[in-house]
Amino acid sequence: MTSQTTVEKAPQDEIPVPAKGLRGHPWLTLFAVAIGVMMVALDGTIVAIANPAIQHNLGASLQDVQWITNGYMLALAVSLITAGKLGDRFGHRQTFLIGVVGFGAASGAIGLSHSVTFVIAFRVLQGLFGALLMPAALGLLRATFPAEKLNMAIGIWGMVIGASTAGGPILGGVLVEHVNWQSVFFINVPVGVIALLLGLVILRDHRAENAPKSFDILGIVLLSVAMFCMIYALIKGSEWGWTSGGILVLIAAAVVCFVLFALWETKVREPLIPLGLFRSVPLSAGTVLMILMAFAFMGGLFFVTFYLQNVHRMSAVNSGLHLLPLTGMMIVASPIAGVLITKLGPRIPLVGGMVCTAVAMFGMSRLTIDTGTVTMSIWFALLGMGLAPVMVGATEVIVGNAPLELSGVAGGLQQAGMQVGGSLGTAVLGAVMSSVVTSKLPDNWAAAKLPAMTPEQLSGSSKLVEVGLGPIQPNTPPQVAAKIADVAHDTFVSGMSTAFTVAGIVAVLAAVVALFTKRGENAQAGAGAGHI
Repeated sequence: MTSQTTVEKAPQDEIPVPAKGLRGHPWLTLFAVAIGVMMVALDGTIVAIANPAIQHNLGASLQDVQWITNGYMLALAVSLITAGKLGDRFGHRQTFLIGVVGFGAASGAIGLSHSVTFVIAFRVLQGLFGALLMPAALGLLRATFPAEKLNMAIGIWGMVIGASTAGGPILGGVLVEHVNWQSVFFINVPVGVIALLLGLVILRDHRAENAPKSFDILGIVLLSVAMFCMIYALIKGSEWGWTSGGILVLIAAAVVCFVLFALWETKVREPLIPLGLFRSVPLSAGTVLMILMAFAFMGGLFFVTFYLQNVHRMSAVNSGLHLLPLTGMMIVASPIAGVLITKLGPRIPLVGGMVCTAVAMFGMSRLTIDTGTVTMSIWFALLGMGLAPVMVGATEVIVGNAPLELSGVAGGLQQAGMQVGGSLGTAVLGAVMSSVVTSKLPDNWAAAKLPAMTPEQLSGSSKLVEVGLGPIQPNTPPQVAAKIADVAHDTFVSGMSTAFTVAGIVAVLAAVVALFTKRGENAQAGAGAGHI
């Protein structure tokens, strides 16, 4: 008891201690965690480019290839909040370093795999270790930076995530075309080694005095099952049918587990997510905002790649280059957004960012099969400019309004919101695309005076048109093939236009939600945290 009283009164736990040398230096800490986070963000999009080569090289089925992405996303989404709790309990430095080692090792194992089963299994491990990295990085930034510089740090952190996510297709295309598909994974090994060495030298462990001392095992199980059922239902909804028995069972299971989780969290002594967190209106608004932003951004971006590659017939590398205005604007605007949020607070930049995002989405809803590069670039750049303050501001609102001892859980909540929003956006906008194609393709096909199709042929053709491809059979005469391609592209663009309109409406709703955000009430606790 006496020693505890001494610790509580120790002035060094109340006054920020300037970092001496490398260890614990705020900007070097940001550099170290950014290297690790870059691997996880990059792998969210880079692998999509490698999937066709993996399918051909390993003789994988389409379902196998889908699981290469789905397994990673499921493991990441399900584990993020629990991983954040591990960081709060054992220290974010240790959690981050374990995540770096595991992610790099799993990446190397994928590159050495000669079976798609092993590729999927190691992708799941990648997701689990990636989940350790992301919340730990935010926890380290929160504990290292003084409040007046935290927004700038989060701005650069968000810039790294945005640039890595958008740059994935470019790097993936170059590696697959000029090296092999294995190089997409092998590249994480040296990057992981660099992140590990930097982390060992630079990162200093920070833990709050009242950090959790136990684990809410039942809460972890209930939340994990609920998240798994929800995300899996979103992944499989378009394939199985949204009213199919399997999807309804998954949704029902998710709802039941979420309700049981909420009830249990009110009874356990140290809950996984103290529900009192959500009494903070800004924190709740920030979480909802992150979900809505990811819905519009990731759901909309899903169609852009098909539009560029299948409608405009660009290569993977060329389509990635056409997205550079989006990536470049996020890189430029994120640090600027951090400065503005520090001076003005998050509300105005967040509302302005979502308004810009909405305008960009409505603008992209007017893209046609003949739209030129300049017009596309304007909308992509505007989208990047709108997303930057949201990535920075919503993160600061969520993490800054949580107590320091729950910064890992708050970081996990932020990242889980992005995963849920992205999955929801892809599923809902995919359903919108499917509905438009199903309704318009028969009429457009008949208007072009093409041979009538049976219901079975129409169903198969619709699946191709939904990704911008024409259902052209071998030995089809060139003139007929050109007509089919025109019909497919026109129908796809109609569906994409409707999907972007829905994304724009969601972005407007997000702008309204942003009105309820404000600066983190607990941000001042950051640099004054006790360190071990």
